[in-house]
Amino acid sequence: MARGKFITFEGIDGAGKTTHLDWFRQQLAAKLEAQQRGVVMTREPGGTTLGETLRGILLNQPMDLETEALLMFASRREHLAQVIEPALARGDWVLSDRFTDATFAYQGGGRGLPRDKLEALERWVQGGFQPDLTVLFDIPTDTASERRSSARAPDKFESESEAFFERTRAEYLRRAEEAPERFFIVDSSKPIDEIRQRLEEVVATL
Repeated sequence: MARGKFITFEGIDGAGKTTHLDWFRQQLAAKLEAQQRGVVMTREPGGTTLGETLRGILLNQPMDLETEALLMFASRREHLAQVIEPALARGDWVLSDRFTDATFAYQGGGRGLPRDKLEALERWVQGGFQPDLTVLFDIPTDTASERRSSARAPDKFESESEAFFERTRAEYLRRAEEAPERFFIVDSSKPIDEIRQRLEEVVATL
């Protein structure tokens, strides 16, 4: 069976991407059923037993910025080795809530870690591996902030300032501009039914 495809959902906290993940998985699974392929849904940080342990630390514990980036990529290496690469090799498709673009956006754009350090870690951990498609849920930061304020108790990233999220959003958009063939941008300030119409376009092209 041919190798599967890797799709990632990205966006700042409050963009609403998680709202659409399971719906998108169901649409994709229906398309792939005839080919006897499955859809593996996962997330970052996390996705493995070790990754979920690191997730709890990363989202809640204060730490040096470089330590934070190193732990993100340590979790990612395990994720690739234990979940993503084996699933793709057996022909399944993988749908992940965040991947490396999030590290460039949050630790790079938001926190200010130099891009060359992140690029070195990306080469070491991933080689040339990148998602086949990244769906970026883009939203004004003030709208995202309103959505976050009505959610559960925030983690350390969700508690960041609007200026932080402006920088994070800008880095996401810079990444999308650098790789337009990989990114599909969704205006997630639109109503849910309009967003899903856009996502149906993605499923149709796949």
